[in-house]
Amino acid sequence: MRIGRRIYYEKSTGNVIVDTGERRLNVRETTVDEDFQNYVALAQRVRETVGYIELEYGQYAGDFAVCNGYRVNPETLEIEFSYPDPNDPEPTPVYRRPLTEETAQLQKENIDLMLALTDVYEQLLALQDGGTT
Repeated sequence: MRIGRRIYYEKSTGNVIVDTGERRLNVRETTVDEDFQNYVALAQRVRETVGYIELEYGQYAGDFAVCNGYRVNPETLEIEFSYPDPNDPEPTPVYRRPLTEETAQLQKENIDLMLALTDVYEQLLALQDGGTT
């Protein structure tokens, strides 16, 4: 069995309180109540001030491997990552959408643009062929 991570965060700021991590093999999925009993950082909180998101097993694995921080955006309730800048080793974190999502969006936009350019090119060829005969 594979269980994705559950990320508990402070609702007002989005700061991560507990990341349960991914689990596999001989494991069972815990409930939110069990997590509040088992994690001291959660047990010390007022439950209404804590939110959580659940990720699929392996979701954003590449982003977690290279990031230097992450949080949950309190407005969108989506995870955001901060990535290290090799030119500034100790910057203030700047959180953004996962790079995997940004890359997928850019790839889609690139394909759409290539298809549009192909259509324009074919139209130009058709006009050129029509004008010479």
